[in-house]
Amino acid sequence: MRNRTVADLMTPTAVAVQPGTSFKEIARLLDEYGITAVPVVDEAHRPVGVVSEADLLRRHSAKDGPSTAGAMMSSPVVVARPSWTAVEAARLMERHRVKRLPVVDAGGQLIGVLSRSDLLQLFLRRDRSIQEEILEDVVIRILGLSPAALHVDVDEGRVTLSGTLTRRSLSPVFVRLCESVDGVVEVVDRLSYEDEDAAGDEDEHLAEDRAPELGQERVGDPDPGHGAAVEGLRPPGV
Repeated sequence: MRNRTVADLMTPTAVAVQPGTSFKEIARLLDEYGITAVPVVDEAHRPVGVVSEADLLRRHSAKDGPSTAGAMMSSPVVVARPSWTAVEAARLMERHRVKRLPVVDAGGQLIGVLSRSDLLQLFLRRDRSIQEEILEDVVIRILGLSPAALHVDVDEGRVTLSGTLTRRSLSPVFVRLCESVDGVVEVVDRLSYEDEDAAGDEDEHLAEDRAPELGQERVGDPDPGHGAAVEGLRPPGV
């Protein structure tokens, strides 16, 4: 199973402007391409800021100062890498209260833009596809269980798990792995158990240990160093 990454969801070859681009030219680009913001890049095509519709309206209301992209842009800019998971990108958007992320390559050059609407594509996935992935990858390959005793029903991204597990302690692991599947909105646990055992350390960490097999970051708290990595992705001098 492979979870979709920022590279899969972003809009490639994004529209961008230079710091000296005028107010009217930015407004024209936003209208022409049907977008609400545009990255500002330097001569090396590295993002140094973002100009949004809100920035244009503020400058128009103020009616003072230069009306160029460099003067109006929000800076410093927070960027994403194409290899990041959708979860990582969504958390970064929430943390910094932004609606879009310029995406840069290893050299810091702009290669695309990821918006909230791009992330919503994950939830347009067909229910049958979600069901097949849970049965084949989560139930059989990762947990090593027989699907004969389990039922996975998916309706509009809402997953309902029923049937019988060998141990109760597998239930939270099963649920967390299902939650990590692309397109899942909610997981409802209606499972029964052959053995009412208490969850041990091995079961408690199984979902986290198997998360890389799902093509996703570990389930749970974000990487403590993630914030530092974000700072390091800002272009030099920004």
